[in-house]
Amino acid sequence: MDLATPWCCQIHTDVKADGILSVLRGTVCAVTDDRWVQALLVMQHGLLTRAQALEFVTTSRGLQHRARPGGPWRRVLPGVYLTSNGRLNFVQFLMAAQLYAGEPSVVTGHAALKLQQVRGAKTGPVEVLVPAERFVASRDFVAVHRTRRMPVEMLVDGKLRYATATRAIADAVRDLDQLGDARTIVGSAVQRHLSSVAKLTAELAERHDRRDALLRHVLTEVSAGIRSAPEGDLRVLITGSGLPRPLYNPTLFLDGEFLACPDAWWPEAGVAAEVDSMEFHLLPEDWRRTLARGRRMTAAGIAVLHITPAQLRDEPQQVLRDIAAALAHGRALPAIRTVPAR
Repeated sequence: MDLATPWCCQIHTDVKADGILSVLRGTVCAVTDDRWVQALLVMQHGLLTRAQALEFVTTSRGLQHRARPGGPWRRVLPGVYLTSNGRLNFVQFLMAAQLYAGEPSVVTGHAALKLQQVRGAKTGPVEVLVPAERFVASRDFVAVHRTRRMPVEMLVDGKLRYATATRAIADAVRDLDQLGDARTIVGSAVQRHLSSVAKLTAELAERHDRRDALLRHVLTEVSAGIRSAPEGDLRVLITGSGLPRPLYNPTLFLDGEFLACPDAWWPEAGVAAEVDSMEFHLLPEDWRRTLARGRRMTAAGIAVLHITPAQLRDEPQQVLRDIAAALAHGRALPAIRTVPAR
């Protein structure tokens, strides 16, 4: 699937099943049925359900002819047709899954996170939420999840509806088995202000699923100031080492002026640790800011330890020895004021 950024993104609350289509049909599409169909195809990204095709476009026999092998249309799921014979792009996969699941339904999980460009989202079946009282079988690339908690708040792209990052994260992380994968997703969303610890905690409070334990663990880390998967690895390493506990991502001020937010900070020794990896910075600007931050801290007299994810993985004991040595030779810096991360 190719990742396509939605051409239209707005947040809606309590979107009614056919509210968008009703508004469109009552305004733009009152001129001719042909214009209505064209507008519908734009909103549904080139896809139609069987019912829509029979109502607005063709007969049952005509539909069969259009969707024949080599024909101008293509059947992509039971009752869902692509009105061309090309390959579906990413948004069309999601739209097809939602049309198959019927009204009301909302795309969630990894697919919804990919649309919001959250790092760590996996490629796999398109997860779609439907009300608990509806019975729709999963099929092909569609994974249908019945729920008593249909999203009230959602994002829309035409007629495609998908969950906000908060709900999508909770639905995606419950099926992960690797802590690092969960850290990356949560850290990316929080860094980009698509969600927050408070919102994710509130979402968890509404859920009753034993599979949410991994997300609870990651939220504990994020609450402590962890912002990325490698930072989480550093925290785990330090926690089990017997070394003094640092502050994670605090804000440092020098003579009243902002200085930096190091990944880990031992104020009593004037030592900071930075996990350096361009891979875990969302933009090149983030990487450049990290390097500049290290230079500022060094100039202020802080002993800065630069640690790579590979060192955390392959040389953990050496990392601990380096930290211990820096702490042993460090000293407090009274000019630097520390504000812990919230």
